[in-house]
Amino acid sequence: MTQALLSSAYFGPVQWYQKLHRYDRCFIERYDNYVKQTYRNRCVIAATGGPQTLTVPIERYEGRKCLMRDIRISDHGSWRHLHWNALVSSYGESPFFDYYADDIRPFFERRWEFLFDFNLEITHTICSLLDIRPTIELTGEYLQAEDVCADDFRDAIRPKHPLIDATFSPRPYYQVYAQKHGFISNLSILDLLFNEGPEGIFLL
Repeated sequence: MTQALLSSAYFGPVQWYQKLHRYDRCFIERYDNYVKQTYRNRCVIAATGGPQTLTVPIERYEGRKCLMRDIRISDHGSWRHLHWNALVSSYGESPFFDYYADDIRPFFERRWEFLFDFNLEITHTICSLLDIRPTIELTGEYLQAEDVCADDFRDAIRPKHPLIDATFSPRPYYQVYAQKHGFISNLSILDLLFNEGPEGIFLL
């Protein structure tokens, strides 16, 4: 049985969802320390001007560290409205935006208290839309990869300075602004979903 260790992700990149699709079991870590500027609270989409980062603001926490499971979402800055408008602007003309809009919009209308719970609900929805059927297990403590014989991607899949991942090779697909910017690899799973629809599973 193949097993993978993953950090929580906000509309994670294609690489992250590839693990859910290809591994027999995926552990999503709840007991790692929250790290800024990671996919835990940000995703990258293809906008008219090129890659655009959307970041979920979080509440301040006491001390230098905080477990991911305890991170609370902030309502600061009308971020939900801004994120949804960015998606409409970037993908409104994509082949499958209208098809999936009603499934994705609620994540920018409802309020979740904890970032981990929010991300997990997103993960379940995206998997359902792409017909990915992963076995997901939430950690009950911080796991060492060797203890569960798993491939550890918790620090490998990140926006800045990602580690080498020999199991991931980006596969080009249709993108709305490809003629302008060329193909941009490993964007948020939303990019694949809105551009390729149900065929997206074959690109994971």
